[in-house]
Amino acid sequence: MLQEEIPSQGEETLEGEAGELLKGLTAAQQKAVQTTEGPLLVLAGAGSGKTRVITRRIAYLIHQGVPPWSILAVTFTNKAAAEMRERVMVVLGHDPKLTRGLTVTTFHSLCARLLRRYAEAAGLKPEFSIYDSSDQASLAKRVIADLQLSTSNWPPRSVLSAISTAKNDLLDADEYAARSHDFYSRTVAKIFQGYQKALKLAGAVDFDDLLVLTAKLLKGNEEVRRECNERWRYLLIDEYQDTNHAQFVIASLIAGKNEEGHPPNICVVGDPDQAIYGWRGADIANILEFEQSYPGTKVIMLGENFRSTAPILKAADTLIRNNIKRKHKDLFTSRVGGERVEVTLARDENHEAALVVDWLKSVKDEREDSPSAIAWREMAIFYRTNSLSRVMEDALRAAAIPYTIARGTAFYEREEVKNAIAYLRVVANPNDGVSLSRIVNTPTRGIGSTTFGKIEDAAGAQGRPVLEIMRDSFALSEVAGRGAAAVGKFVQMLDDWTGGGTFMGAQVPTGLADLVSRIIRESGLEAMYRTQAKASGSDADLERLDNLDELVSSARQFEMEFDAMADPAAENADGLARPSDQTPPLLALLRAYLESIALVADADAVDPAQGAITLMTLHAAKGLEFKAVAIIGLEEGQLPHSRARESQEQLEEERRLCFVGITRAMRRLHLTSSRYRTMRGIPERTIPSRFLEELPKDSVLISDQADALGGLEDFIERGEGGGTRFEPEDEFAAKDSKRAKLAWSGTGKLGSKSSPFPVGSVVRHPQFGEGEVINITSGANARATIRFRGVGTKTLVLEYARLTRVK
Repeated sequence: MLQEEIPSQGEETLEGEAGELLKGLTAAQQKAVQTTEGPLLVLAGAGSGKTRVITRRIAYLIHQGVPPWSILAVTFTNKAAAEMRERVMVVLGHDPKLTRGLTVTTFHSLCARLLRRYAEAAGLKPEFSIYDSSDQASLAKRVIADLQLSTSNWPPRSVLSAISTAKNDLLDADEYAARSHDFYSRTVAKIFQGYQKALKLAGAVDFDDLLVLTAKLLKGNEEVRRECNERWRYLLIDEYQDTNHAQFVIASLIAGKNEEGHPPNICVVGDPDQAIYGWRGADIANILEFEQSYPGTKVIMLGENFRSTAPILKAADTLIRNNIKRKHKDLFTSRVGGERVEVTLARDENHEAALVVDWLKSVKDEREDSPSAIAWREMAIFYRTNSLSRVMEDALRAAAIPYTIARGTAFYEREEVKNAIAYLRVVANPNDGVSLSRIVNTPTRGIGSTTFGKIEDAAGAQGRPVLEIMRDSFALSEVAGRGAAAVGKFVQMLDDWTGGGTFMGAQVPTGLADLVSRIIRESGLEAMYRTQAKASGSDADLERLDNLDELVSSARQFEMEFDAMADPAAENADGLARPSDQTPPLLALLRAYLESIALVADADAVDPAQGAITLMTLHAAKGLEFKAVAIIGLEEGQLPHSRARESQEQLEEERRLCFVGITRAMRRLHLTSSRYRTMRGIPERTIPSRFLEELPKDSVLISDQADALGGLEDFIERGEGGGTRFEPEDEFAAKDSKRAKLAWSGTGKLGSKSSPFPVGSVVRHPQFGEGEVINITSGANARATIRFRGVGTKTLVLEYARLTRVK
């Protein structure tokens, strides 16, 4: 895993004349470095060397006689800020006199500095504490309890997400309350008000307050604002496409926006095509409308890419041109040659994972003894949501390929998955006190810490398992009233799942996947995470539900593999426990499943000397680069995500996310799509992502591995004027149709204009009612995918659908 760099342009010490600082830069880069006065917008395409330009620009300003203390450079992460400072020091020969007073920092660090410096004016004490997310959650939980609200109905993290959105829009608690007109927002407003009072009482601020209070300080205090304007004459902001409204306001106030006769010396660097954080408050309009915000802005395009090969870059550039909300620029590279982008269509997610593993092995082996060999650590696998990692992890482990999860948690270590597994462990082993303590009040069911503490004390005093004490009414003499009733209901729930421990009876699930699904549902886990997702609307909360569904799929797959080994000759072939005569089959299956998970968690650590493939979400991949990249799950509903169908803006952000993933690849790129993907234990037919259709013919090779199941029957047969028709390339069309390479014969949009039901049209179905067409295919078996109101998404064969278009 590499930070975004330009390998061929290593930073060297450049002392002496300022002209030396321009050596090794392209004409566009030199112009960006030398344009020092007035507002400047640098549109830096992926891999165009923007970090190099920023550091050289700072050094150039200093060489031009600008005092270093009058330069302020702002970015988004401490790591990026530290790297920028170090690179400036290197360029200036580590001369402390040349960098004395230079400020290179993050937005939040800058705001903390200003609030401490002007604490009294901001209504704070200089020693204020900064609460992290854990502190915030604890405080919010206490406020919710004080308001006599349930944290099950009002999860602290979901409420804090709503509060954060308000703060980033520069709304305080009272302003938010004034705008609240429904039950949910009015209740959040009460929590918001109590939360802010508690913060003030504690002498603390949270991360959002750092931005809000600084913006209000600069806006409302002319003296403070003037001091900042006079101190920092040159403002430079990196990754400007990721700024939110509060950060936009802070930047404009520090820059001294539009002072008469003194245009602000503000330089922002960014790429609207890499704006992928709208879901957390970033506003792409800040960079798209920069010229309107700062009249007289000079715009410089950095279009030359130093990272990717020509086919990869052309694929990315062609894809992103389908977006409307962007700044046009031409991406190009001086690098010649390079492998075409490989696109593989698999039968299902397991087949997809196996194909990716085979591809990674082939990439590693093809140049293993040459200087240009690609090591495991130089490879990555990207996906839209974390739930897609489980099958990929299983395949990598089976192939003994080392991997690591970057900026995330391995599937079985995720909170919601661990909670579900804890239930399974208690069912399989009632003496497992650690797992019991995790689930006994998750979700909340009236068995609080005081009640459970008494039970644990009794168990310890009597030397008996905790669950055994919970079943013994005499031993529970100190627990009375609602607490005792809640304990009784909890024990009864466990007994319902297991037939009182016998795993026999009509009420006991018949299979492992059914058991897992029922526990997730009846334990209240599903309802708890669904409530959180509904309240916050955040991707993280929605993905918790996806991960629980994936756990059901994992159990179903294990169950099928376990049954396949029922032949006594195959017993213990993989070290898994087989059922004994005395053990109920379902219990034996459950224990074997849990053992397989435990073996995953207890696997030997990857040898760091060997290196490991990196698995991560597309969001986490931003700013990185790898020599070989595989992006899995390119299907409608995955990428673009199903939630992105609600608006053109969301769809364009999904396309930008795909663009970011593609432009992380330096030499090799592999995109995959599955004809079937298992959702909640049930295989569902999918539609290949529209983004695959938007790739250029001459940069892509298609391999149809799903052909045996008619995998591309819809996608291949798209009609004239409405999409892509696939045709075999002559040199591959002979013997093995499953390995046949296919190339695009054109580039088109989903939904032919000649279709009576184009994408976006509203139609009526006699059974399902009205709905919006979100995808259309043509040809002999033309189908329409329609999102019906109150019914959900359906894919219908047009010949039999009896659709009418609503005018």
